[in-house]
Amino acid sequence: MSDALPSFEDTTDFDNADRGFLGALVPGVVTAADGRVVWDNDAYDFLKAECPDTAHPSLWRQGQLSARQGLYEVTDGIYQVRGLDISNMTLVEGERGVIVIDPLISVETAAAALALYKEHRGDRPVTGVIYTHSHGDHFGGVRGVLPHGTEEGVPILAPAGFLEHAVSENVYAGTAMTRRASYMYGVGLPVAPDGQIGVGLGQGTSTGTISLIPPTVDITETGQQETVDGVRIVFQLTPGTEAPSEMNFLFPDHRALCLAENATHNMHNVLTLRGAVVRDSRIWAHYLDEAIEYFNGRYDVAFASHHWPTWGHDDVVRFLTEQRDLYAYLHDQTLRLLNEGFTGVEIAERIELPPALEKAWHARGYYGSLNHNSKAVYQRYLGWYDGNPAHLWEHPPVELARRYVDVAGGPAEALAKARAYAEGGDPRFAATLLNHVVFADPGNEEAKQALAGVYETLGYGAENATWRNFYLRGAQELRQGVTGEMVDVTNPEMAMALTVPMLIDSIAIAIDGPRAWDEDLTIDLVMLDGVADAGERHRLTLHNGALTHRVVAEPRTPAGLTLALGKVQLLGLLSGKGVQELGIEAEGDPALLARLFSYVTKPDARFPIVTP
Repeated sequence: MSDALPSFEDTTDFDNADRGFLGALVPGVVTAADGRVVWDNDAYDFLKAECPDTAHPSLWRQGQLSARQGLYEVTDGIYQVRGLDISNMTLVEGERGVIVIDPLISVETAAAALALYKEHRGDRPVTGVIYTHSHGDHFGGVRGVLPHGTEEGVPILAPAGFLEHAVSENVYAGTAMTRRASYMYGVGLPVAPDGQIGVGLGQGTSTGTISLIPPTVDITETGQQETVDGVRIVFQLTPGTEAPSEMNFLFPDHRALCLAENATHNMHNVLTLRGAVVRDSRIWAHYLDEAIEYFNGRYDVAFASHHWPTWGHDDVVRFLTEQRDLYAYLHDQTLRLLNEGFTGVEIAERIELPPALEKAWHARGYYGSLNHNSKAVYQRYLGWYDGNPAHLWEHPPVELARRYVDVAGGPAEALAKARAYAEGGDPRFAATLLNHVVFADPGNEEAKQALAGVYETLGYGAENATWRNFYLRGAQELRQGVTGEMVDVTNPEMAMALTVPMLIDSIAIAIDGPRAWDEDLTIDLVMLDGVADAGERHRLTLHNGALTHRVVAEPRTPAGLTLALGKVQLLGLLSGKGVQELGIEAEGDPALLARLFSYVTKPDARFPIVTP
């Protein structure tokens, strides 16, 4: 995205961000039961000052808007808590209590948000929960609003496919994705003008306890209507947009439209820097266009699960129209250029937005960016390979780096040339060259310090918050090594929500295949409890290093080991407890279970990113 900025005189966003304010959490700090701070919004008070030279002024402005914290009235009967996590928690008052939409990331922040609402609106029970989509910042705090023993009879609504996609993103690739997310969100960086100043979509991610209660009501089609605690809701399914499983919905009696995360006050990600399945910007634009027509004339305000609402029907239509055009233009122009023979990297340097979108604050690349989103569209259609045979079988990073440094004349010469590029105003190539020096020799402290300095230069100039955080976290890791604690996405609360096939898959992806090449074993799990899995026999087969499973009714051949167990016992097995200790009924050779688990690995989530 270019450096041309909309007018800083436009105060509409600031007026809307402050509208309906009822009160803040004071102090704006949330702690866990052990006293550990899991959220500190007060740390962003420095954003009230003028923008320093260590930040892009447009990103600073976005941080000032996103850092607002408290309870806000959206319209009569609908309230939002903003600034207590990266996402918003919305509360809709019903006949008996309150419906919670998107209970944040952590149990602790969700509980604090609900308490803030009750402080100003009274002690209403939670009578319904809605997950707008399958990302963790929209369901992880659910136990903060529905503690154990309180969920009976409370409907939990979610779009079709929610649980499958929530698990695939947060569990299957959870270790690597969480590690990269620590860079994307600046976890471990100081919250300061020269450090983490936000993430564009919000200020940061809380670090409390993640939970999940499976949905009880699936939304399966657009036009589906549900009434929860006397509140009428009309749904629009939007699969494959910002999340694989997502939905918008209207509260017709409140004339209020929830846009989930499909339209926020920034350009979103088609592919996040933490990693995910590439999103379909074409279908994203289609569903925004459908929302414009489908809900036309039935709302006076639109709100989302991030940022601040937009009031006025015509203003919402304009906002949605520009958001629609943003993703459609991104998609179509990338396809046009790739069909003209340009590669993803080349397209990212050529593509530019139309002037009308360039001037819209909500189209700025604070979270996603035009540069990396166009590469994502390219990846969706053509994959990682750009068609050039030279790139088909390149050396891996360390071997490639050693050869680049050799060509450059050795480490000292490569370092000198990199510094010349940095001083000459080309920090991008300086970073590339210095990265090769570091990968060729991770012990070269002079090169690491030089690369850290270049990363800081690039970070301070970035309008995109996640680019800034990646650059600054990279600099931090070069200077200090791997730091910071990882959020646990595989805790027992999450695991209990998974189906048996999902739990088995979590074992399969951890099998050390080469060590298990010659293994051949079969284990049957006969489930004794659970709504969906009761009475099912799951056959696990480890063969050629691959653990596969299927449900069998009447097995043609006996398994080497059969275990009759409940879900809680299965979780106990996965945590390392024994069959006898858990009181599991077993038939066959119990040694097979130990053999299976002997191949299961546990990755270290603190792997380095900027050094080999």
